Parts: sequence; structure tokens; C-alpha cells
Amino acid sequence: MASLVWRELKQVLIEAHTEKNEIEHYLELPTGGSITVRSADNPDSLRGAGLDYVVLDECALIAEDAWQAALRPALADRNGGALLISTPKGHNWFWRLYHSSEVSAYRFPTRDNPFIPAAEIEAAQRALPERVFAQEFEAQFVDDAGGVFRRVVEAATVHEQERIDGHTYIAGVDVAQAVDFTVCSVIDVTTKQQVYQDRFNRVDFATLEDRLAATYHRYGLTTMIVESNSAGQPVVENLIRRGLNITPFVTTSATKDAIIRALQSAFEHGEIAILNDPTLISELQAFESQRSAAGLFRYSAPSGMHDDTVMALALAWHGLADTAPLILFEVGW
Repeated sequence: MASLVWRELKQVLIEAHTEKNEIEHYLELPTGGSITVRSADNPDSLRGAGLDYVVLDECALIAEDAWQAALRPALADRNGGALLISTPKGHNWFWRLYHSSEVSAYRFPTRDNPFIPAAEIEAAQRALPERVFAQEFEAQFVDDAGGVFRRVVEAATVHEQERIDGHTYIAGVDVAQAVDFTVCSVIDVTTKQQVYQDRFNRVDFATLEDRLAATYHRYGLTTMIVESNSAGQPVVENLIRRGLNITPFVTTSATKDAIIRALQSAFEHGEIAILNDPTLISELQAFESQRSAAGLFRYSAPSGMHDDTVMALALAWHGLADTAPLILFEVGW
């Protein structure tokens, strides 16, 4: 992000600077003043001489120490000023500062931007989960901005069910090794209810594949989509040898974002019902998202926790977009 600002600043001031340092991202101006562009990834790197003014972009994604321990003391040396800009990100230090009496605070939702068509905003509101739209387009501080899924407990109303004739079933499977768990999650496409979950770890691949094949036949599944990344490739190959119809599924940042957002929306709109399983509920409630400076979301379980049941369920729900019954796999470590 600092590099992007640096390029734009050079273009704007192309004829107004007397000295330029590409390594330090430093411009010296004819007036005797200077402008420096820096990243806040390492707050200690921002410490130094006094400053007259600071523009801090995407503050909610920056560590509090960058402001409190580095930049604010540098401004105090010269009684300097600051402009702090950001999309909200929960109730963190930027939220506290926004609501404090020591600053002048302003909020500008996307609809106030005359260059963005209203139709685009309306389309985003229809497509995005309520919490994401409120944060990204309405500039609202959302209480559970770190968490991804809402209304989980409301949806946890189902007990394990057996196969019903005439119903189609889809399963998502997160295949794991070492300390993680392999999880198989089955959804009844007809009722949009999760009806079965198998969670286990520390088994050899032959046993793992036996359990998956048993679930495949138990619910009459006809197609499996298996993540081909990493350890998923041998699982794909061995299940094909068993005569199962397998389609590889490649997990990338983009495809993971898509399936998580789809599941997120399903919970918020009451479209899905899940098993009343304590492990599943706790993993869904703890699942986190982090927004990068580039605006992309990264999803994961908190440190020390698992997200295997979440990924298995997300893959199974993803299969509902297709008309044929599917069983989906995702490989984790």
C-alpha cells in the first residue's frame, strides 16, 4: 500500500520536488519541507524525528503501537496534526479514537461518493452478507467484525438423519493430517439441512478412504469434488481407483473466499440448518477473517483452534450451486 501511495505522490509532485530518494520513499520540496511514505507493518520503523503532519491510511488494519508509540510522540515534538482514514474493523483502537472527544470524526458511506453508481451499491447489498456490507459500504463499526458467521446457534436445530429415498445428498470433506481432523459433512439438498458429520484424526490413508467411501454409499452420493492441493491428490487418485466419480477441486485464496462468503450468507439469511454439534458450533463462532491492506480477506481459525468442520460444511454448501449431487473435499494440515 505504501508503494501505491508513493507512485501516486511522485506523479502529482513530478515538477515540485528538488530531491528524490526511491529507496527511502522521500521527496524534498522547494519550500524546504519534505514528504516521506512508509509502511506501518513494523511500528518501530516509524520512530524518529518530529513530524508536522501525518496521514495514516487504513488505520483499523494497523497496530495500535504505530500510532500511540511511534507517530503520536513524533507529532507532539512539533505540535503537529494528523488525518486518520480507514474502513472500520470492529471495536479496536481506531474505533476508540473515533468515539473519543479529542478528535473531529467524520463518516462517509459509499453512497456519498458521486463517482460510484447507485446500482453498483444496490447489487453489492444483494450479494454480500449483511455484516460485510455494513462495514465495507456503510462505514459502520460492526461488533463481531473479527468473526465471520452470525446466527449460528439459531441454525443449529438438526439431529443426525439417515438417507431418505428421493432426496439428493452432498458431502464436503476436509482431509487432514497430523494434529488436524478429517471431517465429512453431509447436507440434504432437498431440505438444505446438514444431516451427518464424521470427524476423526490420526488414521492412515487407507482407513480414511474407507470411511469416506462408506459415507459416499450410505447417502447414495454419485459425485465427489476433491481438493487436489497437497495431500488431497493421493486421496483423489485412490478414490477414483475405487470406482467413485471424482472431480478435483483447487483451493486458492479466491475460491476459499467464495465458498466462505456463500456459507456466511446462508447463515445470515436463514437458508441453512446444521447439526446441534458443540464442536461445529464453536468452530463456526470462532472462525475469523482478516482484511489485508489490498482489501482481500483471509479466513482461518484462531491460534490453537481448528476450522476443519467449517471448511467441510462450506464445501458441502458450495455444492448446492450445482444440480447434480456432489461430495466435496478440502485438504488441510
